[in-house]
Amino acid sequence: MRIRLTGLAIGAMFMIFSLGASIVFGKNPIPFSIVLDSLTSFDESSRNHLIVHSVRIPRALIAMVVGGCLAMAGAVMQAITRNALAGPELFGVNQGAALMIVIHIFLLGKSSLTGYIGFSFLGAGAAGIIVYALGSMGARGLTPVKLILAGSTINLLFASLTQGILIFDEESLDTMRYWLAGSLTGRSMELFMQTLPFMLAGLIGTLAMGRQINLISLGEDVARGLGQRTGWIKAGSLGLVILLAGSSVAIAGPVGFVGLAVPHIARFIVGSDYRWILPYSAVFGAILLLLADVAARFIVPSQEVSAGVVTAMLGAPFLIYLAQRRV
Repeated sequence: MRIRLTGLAIGAMFMIFSLGASIVFGKNPIPFSIVLDSLTSFDESSRNHLIVHSVRIPRALIAMVVGGCLAMAGAVMQAITRNALAGPELFGVNQGAALMIVIHIFLLGKSSLTGYIGFSFLGAGAAGIIVYALGSMGARGLTPVKLILAGSTINLLFASLTQGILIFDEESLDTMRYWLAGSLTGRSMELFMQTLPFMLAGLIGTLAMGRQINLISLGEDVARGLGQRTGWIKAGSLGLVILLAGSSVAIAGPVGFVGLAVPHIARFIVGSDYRWILPYSAVFGAILLLLADVAARFIVPSQEVSAGVVTAMLGAPFLIYLAQRRV
């Protein structure tokens, strides 16, 4: 236990270092001394101080929390489905949120990013409930296989509907193009504070359910034998995934592969105990998205690319590796 706590502390320190790197590095690097000065004695007339407060700090905090939420959501899904290829996309949460935002733009016109949060949660929650209901049909009730099939079906359906609306509505396409790639640019501290309570509720709730999630990862029969009410655990886990992934999609768009890859890294380090996999996933997910966002600023010299593009570049080979290993 002491070794695992030490590893978690080292990971947390590296996360703080990555947070600082996200604030300092960019197309116009800002020395760390100026960053500290902006925090201790903010000067409204200083361009660097304004950039730090209005752009770099909100962006870094969003990357840190979103990365942790997506990774923890992926860990929960891999536990309850007992499927190494599970991720937040499995429940159609990402596509459900995207579809509702596209419908909102199509019917009501453009809105602020703040206005999209409610619709994003509505879509994410609806997708999760539909997938859970479909996966629970039949004599045996909810099973990992039925959950995967229902999630994949709803995910493809929502993605097709989203693309169909975007094809016929150019205004929605222009508004959604960058967001759908998973971007952290243009997000304000106000927007972050509006989604933060949902993210914190999901993170704290997931850690509190660590023991139950750990037991159900061993199989439903084992969990029942130990006196666990597996139906309630699955329902609670679904709600946590909606909170974690839905709030992340609302603020940053559907950033892919973080929820798939990071739990495997945590599992490689701490073993199969989800009471440790969950906090390690949160820390490593934050580090991954922070560093991916920093890398996104330098890949193309003339402009920034979305952080979601970087995570996809890293995650695609990892997905192929996992798929081949499971065949």
